[in-house]
Formats: sequence, C-alpha cells, structure tokens
Amino acid sequence: MNYKTLKSYYFLIIFLLSMVVTAQSNLIDLVNTFSADKRALNTFYNNKESEEYYQRFTTLYKIWDEKIEAIDFENLTQQEKVDYLLLKNLIAKESYFLNIDYKAFKEVAYVADFTKEIYPFLIERRRGKKPKAQALGTILHKASKTLEKQIKESNEKPFENWLMAEKASKVIKSFNKALKEAYSFYYGYDPDFTWWVEKPYENLSSKLKEYADSLKDNYSKSSIKDDGSGIVGRPIGREALIESLNFEYIPYTPEDMIKTAKKQFDWCKEEMIKASKELGYGTNWKAALEHVKDTYVPVGEQPQVITDLYNQSVDFIEERDLITFPEMAKETWGMIMMTPERQKVNPFFTGGWEISISYPTQDMSEDDKMMSMRGNNPNFSRATVQHELLPGHNLQFFMNARNKSYRKTFDTPFWMEGWALYWEINLWNKEFPKTPEQKLGMLFWRIHRCARIVFSLKYHLGEMTPQECIDMLVDEVGHEYANAEAEVRRSFATSYTPPLYQMAYMTGGLQFYALRNEMLAKGWTEKQFHDRVLKENMMPIELLRSLLQDLPLNKNYKTNWKFSTEFK
Repeated sequence: MNYKTLKSYYFLIIFLLSMVVTAQSNLIDLVNTFSADKRALNTFYNNKESEEYYQRFTTLYKIWDEKIEAIDFENLTQQEKVDYLLLKNLIAKESYFLNIDYKAFKEVAYVADFTKEIYPFLIERRRGKKPKAQALGTILHKASKTLEKQIKESNEKPFENWLMAEKASKVIKSFNKALKEAYSFYYGYDPDFTWWVEKPYENLSSKLKEYADSLKDNYSKSSIKDDGSGIVGRPIGREALIESLNFEYIPYTPEDMIKTAKKQFDWCKEEMIKASKELGYGTNWKAALEHVKDTYVPVGEQPQVITDLYNQSVDFIEERDLITFPEMAKETWGMIMMTPERQKVNPFFTGGWEISISYPTQDMSEDDKMMSMRGNNPNFSRATVQHELLPGHNLQFFMNARNKSYRKTFDTPFWMEGWALYWEINLWNKEFPKTPEQKLGMLFWRIHRCARIVFSLKYHLGEMTPQECIDMLVDEVGHEYANAEAEVRRSFATSYTPPLYQMAYMTGGLQFYALRNEMLAKGWTEKQFHDRVLKENMMPIELLRSLLQDLPLNKNYKTNWKFSTEFK
C-alpha cells in the first residue's frame, strides 16, 4: 500500500472515529421543545404566585411525563438514551420542587382572596378585551377598602414562621406586579379606562405594597429568622436534600458526603502543615497562612497578576499536552472589575466568558480593603485563575456553545463547578504549585471546598446556623471575617446558589477524578478524556460515564455509581 493510499485510509478512520464521538441525538428537538414550552408559559402566565400558574405548570409536567413514557427506549442509541434520562430526570426534578412551592402557596393563598373579582381583568387583558372601565374602577376601590381592614386583622394573627410570612408577601407582590402590567396596557391608550381606573388603581397598588411589607414581618417571633449574622436563608431539610442528591445522580446520603468532606479536610490540613513547616512556622498552619495573605500585590496591580497566573497555568498544561485549547478561546477571554455591590456577596473573583476581578475600591473602609487584598493574594489566586478561565469555566462556556448546545437545559453545578475543581486536583498532583506559599494558596481553596460541603449540608439539615458557618470558615479554613460572611451570604441568602451548589465543587471534582482514572485504566490518554468531556456538554457525571463507557441503561435508571472518594 503506497503512502497516498495509506494517508487516505488514515483520514477516513479519523473521520469515522470523530463521527462516533460526536454522534448526534434524534431527541434534540424534543429537548428544545420542552425548554421552549417552559419559556412560553413563564412569559404568558406572569403571576408566578397564583393558583393558575401552579395548575398550568402541573399540567405541563404531566403532559411531558406522558410524552417521555411513550418513547421506545430500547430502540434509542446510547446518546439518545442519555438524553431521554436527562429529560425525564429534569421533568421529575422540576415537578418535585414545583409541588413543594405549590404546597407552600396553598398554605397562605387566602391572603389574596380579595383579588378574585379582579383576576378576570388580568386574564382578559391577555387578549386585549376592552374592560368595562367604570365597573373595574369600582371593583378596585372595593378591594382597597377590603384590604385596609385585612391589613389590620392580619397584624393580629401572625404566621407560624417567617417562611410562611415571606411566601404570603410574595403572593401579594406577584399579584401587584401582574396588576401593574395589565393596567399599563390600557392606561393612556383607552381614555375611558384612564378616566375611571387611574385613581382606584394607584390607591390599591399602594395598599398592596403596604400589605406585602406587613405580611413579610408578621410571624411568630419564636420562629428564628436571624441568628444575629443578618443572613437569612431557607433550609430545605433532609428529605429534600436526599431527593436533590438523587436528581444529581449522587448515590450518597448527606451524612455520607459530610464524612467524605471531613476526610478530604483532614488530608488538606496535613498538607498545609507540611507547607507550614517548609516556611518555618512548624505546625502553626494558621500563622503560615497569614504569611501567605501578606503576599498581596499593591493596589492597581491585581489585573496584571491575573494575566500572569493565566499564562503560567496555560503554559504548564500545554507543555504536558493535557487538553486542546482552541486558539480563539485563548484569544477572546475577557476581564472586568467586579462592582462593590457584588463584592458584598462574592469577595473573590468569578469567571465564565470573562474573569471578574474582586479587589478593593476607593469607597471601601480600610479594614475591608485589607481583607479583600489579603484574601485575593497571588498565591490564593493560583488555584482559581485556571478554575475561572482555561481549562475551567471560560473553556466550558466556549465549548458548550459549540458542542451539543441543547444540553444547556441540563445545567448542573456538579459538571460546571466539578470540572473546574477537578483541574485544581489534577494540577496539584502534577506539582503545579512549587513553593510552600503556592501550596498553601492552592490548599486554602481545596480545604474551603471541603468546608462548603460540611457547612452547606449541615445548614440545610438544621444542624448549623449562618453564624456558625461563618465562624467555621474563619476558625477552621482561615478566611478573613468579611470574606467568610460574604461567602455564607452568597450560599444561603441569594438566588445564585441552589441548595446543593456549594457541595457540588468538591463532589463533582471527585466524580471527574474517579471517571478520569477509570478511562485511563481503559487505555485513554488524559487529553482524549478531557476533550471528550467538553464535547458532550453538561449533564450529571454518572450519565457522562455511561456515554464514555457505553454502559447499559434502562428507562427507569437510578443512580448507582459509587465513585471513589479516596485519593491523594
């Protein structure tokens, strides 16, 4: 066989292999239709805290359950079987949490009983029906009078707990928002409507705001809302935690994961003591950590530090040929400075399409400036620049936009954050940190991820308060107090992080690490594994494993992969 023929065969084999790796699923349109259905209903039914909304979404999930059940699972390809399970799991997950919210709604829905005569106006507005303006004005005026009486009576009957009070407040706020939308549609365009409805609407809208505010604070004071930290979250309880873990294909209990985190925590602490001894601080790792915090750069120089750390990690990875970095990905990552407002809930930089740098601004107090600078020193940042950029979140975003992008529907922090954390583990094992300061910097973040599992799960189990979580981060991890406070606030008091988000970093990293070892044992190279992961897009790691290893699946597949939790 001559060279030309051999070359042709070679490229044919490469082409066929690439077709296998990037095989597409015929369920793409089904996944996209489900996402489109949700978007359409969320746009149309704009009162999110109403019987109408909950009923409509309950019906949506029932219809989609039936659609999924009607699919002939056995005749699907492996890619399609995975998409089937992903979609079925997502529907079950969203339906489960909708039912929890619906139950909470029904417990307090009576606070909006006075709106029943108004609701037809909201529904008819969707099709532009001309309202009977004078009659509507009378209805709104009557509702205001009823509401005045209801505000006084409700103050004498506090809710059992602050969760019920907050839900009741949301019911009224949601109605007021929907009413404003309907009113704005006609106001100024329909003279009759504007004449009769303007004043009654303004009065009612003002009363609704007052009512929502009073409901939010009207709960039994024996129901603890704030432990003194000023941070208020929503513990979901053990049952919901276990269900959430099942939806993420994690076959462990919260208690199992806490034990695993503590083992990892102990390993990190041993390594920190080793690095501390190298620096001459003996077993006093906290003193060594304080030394590392003082390696911060002067004001104004942090952006250059980020660029330098990025170049170091990319060069290190490319020299070892561990993953493919597309040239455009290296060309187009961006950099912005984080606003002071965001730094209150995120004291460290974040990433994605761009890296957002958290560093002091001139309006901060001197103490806060120093905590920010010390907490973002170059040695701490060594583990997180590559986490946020390449090969972490920036590369994930880049590849997700170009490979099986429909799977963004199955977004999970165990894939997104787990992948970035996995690279911290991998680079540590390859001796990316050289000096004891660099080692302590990377270990600080690793022990932090372990602590996240412990404090977030214990909080949702009702075993730790926000203040106790802050104290743990300060005393056992070595955080500056303001940074620890911001971390806990981000974990529990914002919509940014769902209940399992904080445990997803280390847990997802352990999953990726275990899967990597399995694939290397089958003869794969690290580069093959890393490149393939990013071509499959987001999903629970156990289902990614079934794709990479072509494992048997059934339509009622449940999590069963006991991924390794012991590693060095």
